[in-house]
Amino acid sequence: MGQLVQVKIGEYRSVLWVDTHEVAIHRHDMVIVEVDRNLEFAKVISCPEAVTQVKPDIVSGKMVRLASDNDLRQVVNNQMKSVEALKVCQTKVDEGRLDMQLVQAEYSFDGIKVLIFFTAEGRVDFRGLVKELAKILRVRIELKQIGVRDKAKIVGGCGVCGRRLCCDCYMKDFHPLSIKMGKDQGLPLNPQKISGVCGRVKCCMAYEYQVYREFAKSLPKMGAKVTLADGQKGKVVSMNILKRFVTVDLGEGKFVKVEYPAL
Repeated sequence: MGQLVQVKIGEYRSVLWVDTHEVAIHRHDMVIVEVDRNLEFAKVISCPEAVTQVKPDIVSGKMVRLASDNDLRQVVNNQMKSVEALKVCQTKVDEGRLDMQLVQAEYSFDGIKVLIFFTAEGRVDFRGLVKELAKILRVRIELKQIGVRDKAKIVGGCGVCGRRLCCDCYMKDFHPLSIKMGKDQGLPLNPQKISGVCGRVKCCMAYEYQVYREFAKSLPKMGAKVTLADGQKGKVVSMNILKRFVTVDLGEGKFVKVEYPAL
């Protein structure tokens, strides 16, 4: 094993580390890789890394070759087959009145397996569905239940910023998120303000979280009692962490803005 590289498997699946297997590749190349004994179509999303920089135990497959024109035609053919597979699956879900919402289907590059993504409120017994689909499609069937964030990543769309969803265009994995991030950044804890199209806390809340935490260390906390330079006492009622000022309530309807020096 000489070098490792990160690849995005298929259109809707995870990012994996694979062994380049002495295949000369570059970032953004379309390649064929072997994962779990299946051939998969993938896109290279990182530059090759030496094994000394990446733990070899995280390797999930190996590079087979650069994708040829015939390989790309096979990918297009698989995409058309995936549309039909999703229609068949939806018909069977409706017939069985299963409480699940189908999201997308995707064939492995070699065409021996179809992976169907779905969302559901709870656990779903789809063993009968798998048997029926296997008889009709004559391939291995894998149904995978995903969360609402994964669904947004697959379906795509635009965020409130007007740009393409971060999870859809460049994020490799999801960040751990919490309401506390919004609170520490001084944002209004209104679910409509801090939630993305998936209904969960916006992924962008994590981007500047550490910066806000560092800047806030030298500012008084919300509700803290402070004494101003002229001796007046009051309570902090609001703040702007990035602009480094707080608003102090002096009582009797008097408020004053206090600036703090830059770090």
